[in-house]
Amino acid sequence: MLKRYGFTIGFTGWIAIITVLSLISFKDLDSEGINIPNLDKIVHFFFYFVAAILGSLLIREQSKGQFSKSGSAILASLVVIVYGIIIEVIQSAFTQYRSGEIYDVLANALGAFFGAGLIIILFSGKSPLKWKD
Repeated sequence: MLKRYGFTIGFTGWIAIITVLSLISFKDLDSEGINIPNLDKIVHFFFYFVAAILGSLLIREQSKGQFSKSGSAILASLVVIVYGIIIEVIQSAFTQYRSGEIYDVLANALGAFFGAGLIIILFSGKSPLKWKD
């Protein structure tokens, strides 16, 4: 039975991780010596890239194949982008140690679109991965 809900569990867990990491403070974290330019934007991109992939697979799983791969990918990317915007607003409005940034929203959106694009590419053409439309 868990196999039937694998992507649902994966997506829900991933969103929970994003939520917690987006709303906790990292000010006490000693990051001396780590100086990677725009690391936070790379992290945003990765989080939403994975979220869009898992969301696409969740939609496909829950709809029992009623959504096409493109429809699932587009819907998932839009949902995670809206979620990312909500998280940025919450950071700005309800925390004193985090701030909402438009560039974070942009990194989230790019990650989501690339994740959706990967789903579409992986399941297109003569790919070994099957997704019957």
